[in-house]
Amino acid sequence: MRICLVTPTPPARSHGNSVTAQRWAGILRALGHDVEVVQEHRGQAADVLVALHARRSAQSVRRFRGGRHGPCVVIALTGTDLYPALTDADRPVLELADRLVVLQPLAVEQLPADLRARARVIYQSAPPASPQPPAAPERFDAVVLAHLRPVKDPLLAARAARRLPAGSPVLVRHAGAAMDDDLGALARREHDGNPHYEWLGELSRSEARALLLGSRMLVVTSRHEGGANVVSEALAGAVPVLGTRIPGTVGILGEDYPGYFPVGDADALAGLLTRAARDPQWYARLRQRCAALRHLVLPEAERDSWRRLIAEIVS
Repeated sequence: MRICLVTPTPPARSHGNSVTAQRWAGILRALGHDVEVVQEHRGQAADVLVALHARRSAQSVRRFRGGRHGPCVVIALTGTDLYPALTDADRPVLELADRLVVLQPLAVEQLPADLRARARVIYQSAPPASPQPPAAPERFDAVVLAHLRPVKDPLLAARAARRLPAGSPVLVRHAGAAMDDDLGALARREHDGNPHYEWLGELSRSEARALLLGSRMLVVTSRHEGGANVVSEALAGAVPVLGTRIPGTVGILGEDYPGYFPVGDADALAGLLTRAARDPQWYARLRQRCAALRHLVLPEAERDSWRRLIAEIVS
């Protein structure tokens, strides 16, 4: 089967949507399909269109439908589609889809009630991995893997680091490109003047993965997420997570996960970092909870989800 996979982000970029598109392309090819990854559908022949990002791929969806290429359209909804809310302007393109893919179950609640039956949850996968020995055993490294843009609230972890008590072993290590010049300047300032914060800039995917696996904790500070791939990477590597209490993270980790803090609350994050570093039992509890969720992010689980979805729409 010929599948056209549309991702508005250039496929070679290391941003979340591009990484997701390349992984899905690999999965679909492994299932025996012929997959072309493009930034825009321009009339290419295909049996199925998979469009990542409803708003930014809307024109491609309309063009595919208008060209009568067939009834098989899948729209994968991203965080910026869903949160803080879908708009009335989004509905027409959603109605063109046979299936709507979301990355965690709470995202279904964001959809219009009459379209929810079209939704399928596909958790993002990551290769299983084992945590690595910490580079500096005397430290408690907490890693942030997020590009510097406002929706990620990227300097919240730096502000929390400034609130750590004297003698704290916590070092926040932040890897991510400066997508905003002002945020980049602030990150450099924190790097130079904050003893508990280090900005590493943009790393390759392999470097970022190694950084995560060699850390004690992943910190997710986002204001909104559709379902962060970095959380899947942490679960696959049994690295505990501290994250903002937002649907995109709660939908993966569960409502009663103990490692949440309010959006924008540097004091609360500093308190959780301190507790994780000082309370081995609480840290072990976080780690056990994350380890219990590893089955959600197995590559074979994501592959099986796509197999079922494609079978549904072409049957």
